Amino acid sequence: MVKRKRHTSRGPTVATDHRQSGPVYAVEYALRVLETVDSHRHGVTAEQLSREIGVPLSYLAQLLTMLRREGYLASLPGGGYVTGEPRVLLGSGDQESAGSEKLRTVLAELRDEVDAAVYFARYEEGEVTVVDCADSPQTPRVNEWVDFRSAAHASAVGKCLLAQLDHASRLDHFARHRPARLTSRTEVDIEVLLARLDRQPASAPTLDLQEYAVGTVCAAVPVTIGKSVAALALSMPSSSAHRLRPAVETLHERAAPLLLSMTL
Repeated sequence: MVKRKRHTSRGPTVATDHRQSGPVYAVEYALRVLETVDSHRHGVTAEQLSREIGVPLSYLAQLLTMLRREGYLASLPGGGYVTGEPRVLLGSGDQESAGSEKLRTVLAELRDEVDAAVYFARYEEGEVTVVDCADSPQTPRVNEWVDFRSAAHASAVGKCLLAQLDHASRLDHFARHRPARLTSRTEVDIEVLLARLDRQPASAPTLDLQEYAVGTVCAAVPVTIGKSVAALALSMPSSSAHRLRPAVETLHERAAPLLLSMTL
């Protein structure tokens, strides 16, 4: 962890860390690992993978652990790795159906792990779209008292998606959805919003500290590859704001496996 972004307000104060590598870079290396392992029908060792891919063993070990946990790789009794069953299924079956099922499974696991409602959203055809959400009676989703499509300036997931757009696309969005004050903490000045989005680091989480709804704090991390614009987000009561930082770190770590499952 190499950089810290500190947010302060009259409400909870939350400090979050992020890695410069980010989930997109992790996925790029993970895909190279899978392709290389797939080319060795009888398995390949971590040392050989490191040499062939040109990735240090220390970093490769993290990727291998993630790929084994997600089921994309299996370890051999005598050492080494082969491709796992999900790799075959996703490569030969109904990818859209398998991807949707994987998304629901990952969101549910994340919900239980971070003890918060978890969301996956995309920016499609100029609008914020929440694709899926995993919640429960103990971890209820945020009350959508204002349509998320009209509240991108205030919600963590909306700001995360807008941060991935170019300047012209952001202007177009604000021209169609004029920022409205939803709580006393909501920023509505378009110039200020644009400046903040310009300064948002690519792999850093975006926060909503009671800007969309009083009593709720949220965070989102980018889940993007190619031309797609997406985000993974969570929400919890403001009384649990002290749990936001570790929850965001977990969200960031799991963004790469989720993105990988959608890429294959």
